Parts: sequence; C-alpha cells; structure tokens
Amino acid sequence: MGGPMAANLAAAGHAVTGFDPVPAARERAGITTAATAVEAVRGAGVVITMLPSGKHVLDCYAELLPVVSPGTLFLDCSTIDVADARAAAKLVTEAGHLAADAPVSGGVVGAEAGTLTFMAGGEAPAFAAADPLLAAMGKRIVHCGGPGSGQAVKICNNLILGVSMIAVSEAFALGRSLGLTDQALFDVASTASGQCWALTTNCPVPGPVPASPANRDYQGGFASGLMLKDLRLAQSAAEEHDVPTSLARAAAEQYAAFVGEDGPGRDFSAIITSIRKDGLDA
Repeated sequence: MGGPMAANLAAAGHAVTGFDPVPAARERAGITTAATAVEAVRGAGVVITMLPSGKHVLDCYAELLPVVSPGTLFLDCSTIDVADARAAAKLVTEAGHLAADAPVSGGVVGAEAGTLTFMAGGEAPAFAAADPLLAAMGKRIVHCGGPGSGQAVKICNNLILGVSMIAVSEAFALGRSLGLTDQALFDVASTASGQCWALTTNCPVPGPVPASPANRDYQGGFASGLMLKDLRLAQSAAEEHDVPTSLARAAAEQYAAFVGEDGPGRDFSAIITSIRKDGLDA
C-alpha cells in the first residue's frame, strides 16, 4: 500500500523519495527511490513508514533518528501493537521530533484511489503537521487522541471487520443451502439490517459487487494474513486489559486455520471458501 500512497503524495506536489527492501516494490512505486532507508530520509522534513510490525517500526526509527533534520515529523501508517506505537512515539519526541500514528482503512484499492480513511493518534502539533499529508492520500481523517490512539481504533475496527466477514460468509452459505441465489440475498441484506461493509463493498461471493476481490479469485484487497495479524493484535490487547472478546477470539482461530491451509495472500473475504463447499460461481 505504501507505493500508491507515495505516488499520491507526489501527485499532490510533494517531493517524495521512497525506499522498500524489496527491489520490485521500488520499481513499481512510480516515485524517486533510494538504495537505503537512511539515504531516503536525508534532508527530509517528514518520514512516513508503512511496515509489517512494531519491531520493524522501532528498529527503523532507531536507524533513522540519528540522521534526520531537527523537528522532523515521523508519521507511521503501519498497523502495529498499541504499546509499540506509544514506544515509537516516545523515541521520536525524546529526540526532539514530532510523532503521529495513522493506520489506514480502505485497502490497496483505496490507496490507489486516494480514498483511504486514516485513524490518527498523536499530540495536536504532530497531527496538525500530518493532516495535509494525510489529506493527499485519503478521503477521511479522524484524530482519535494521543499517541497510539490511531492504532487502538484500527484494531477495534478490524475486530468488527473480521467477525462481520465471517458472519456474511456464513449467511451466504446458509442462503444457498436454503435455495436462495447470492443475488437475492444480497439485494435484501444490502438494504436491510444486515447491511455492512463486508457485504456491500467487499462482498465475498462473485457477482453482486463487481469491484470486490471475489470476482478476481480473491486477488488484491486486504490479505488474509494481515487480517489474522490484526485480529491477533486485538486479542493481545483484549487479554492485556481483561476485556472479553469471544467472537474476536473465534474469528482469529478461524482465520489462523484458513491461512494455514490457503496461505496468507488472498483477500480476507476468501474465508468463505472454507465455509461454503458448493462452489462460488456467480
């Protein structure tokens, strides 16, 4: 997702230099790229990161903080543990810089279209500095509170999303067994009390929503492995704070089993293929 986000920043008139450890990602980014992360941030006023885990963010910050200019904004758009986000913000602010966490919702399609939703955490000066940059990459920006608040909202949101996708998939499986067509169920549920994003935007069956990954053998979109990561982050936070989350725990277990069999790469709506065994032709 970082590639199209960087391209949108460049299209908005910002001078962008990027780095990715995967050469193929650098080649398709559509922006100026550097050979190392350190080279990419020299002279920059803003450092934006999109990384797999909190450890990656903390390690990256440790490498970059000694070489950045005074008062640099560190804007992390990864989805990581809340505690790691707060630790990263502390490293940045203690070094005299600005820190904001701004995980995203909207997937690769939203990144390419510039329609992402950003859930931002950070002190007011950091958010004020980040806001125009986020506006170049997304459509909706919500300041959720202090450091780590963006991550807190993201894992709560994706708890809802993971559970609701399984519920929608189960409903289509049940509907087919009761003699309904997918289209009939969609036409009713999408305008009734069952309406949700997992149904109307990322519909897990091919046909009703042409843009959904279900029409492309679940390629693209939000990978199942990333959904599993987010559900595990939510579970870890829930256990730390003694919050009962039985549905989220069950969803995490179901996605773990699915990823173990199907792999982490297909869109998370592909979970329906482990639930509905009758075939998924439109």
